[in-house]
Amino acid sequence: MPRQDPYKNYRFLVEIDGLVQAGFSECSGFGSEVQVIEYREGGDPTSARKLPGMAKYPDITLKWGVTDSRELYDWHLAALNGELQRKNGSVVILDDKGQEKVRWNFFGAWPSKYTAPSFNAKGNDIAIDTLTVSCERMQRA
Repeated sequence: MPRQDPYKNYRFLVEIDGLVQAGFSECSGFGSEVQVIEYREGGDPTSARKLPGMAKYPDITLKWGVTDSRELYDWHLAALNGELQRKNGSVVILDDKGQEKVRWNFFGAWPSKYTAPSFNAKGNDIAIDTLTVSCERMQRA
């Protein structure tokens, strides 16, 4: 069997229902966790049982270079104005040939925080927008 190298972390796409964003420079924070509930029974004074609690999904952070596109900002602006629009999406890893290899789907997502770029007249960096997206569930497809 030939050796399989791991996929590279810079070849990825982010898809969000109805939003077309050319590309992201960074996507982080996606995963899942089951909370642990510690329960001590009266007859056992030295240790606690660990029981599964509620499933939690961390916020996803998206970063991209500022362009004329306002789609992601307008999605957040709608939430600020009380018009919450939940969307489903995916984070997709591509191989060296640009073919989809691994996909994580997230559900019931909405933009909870927007951060505009920092500016510095001495620098030559790209201006980066940041959007934090809160989701209700995530799974690897």
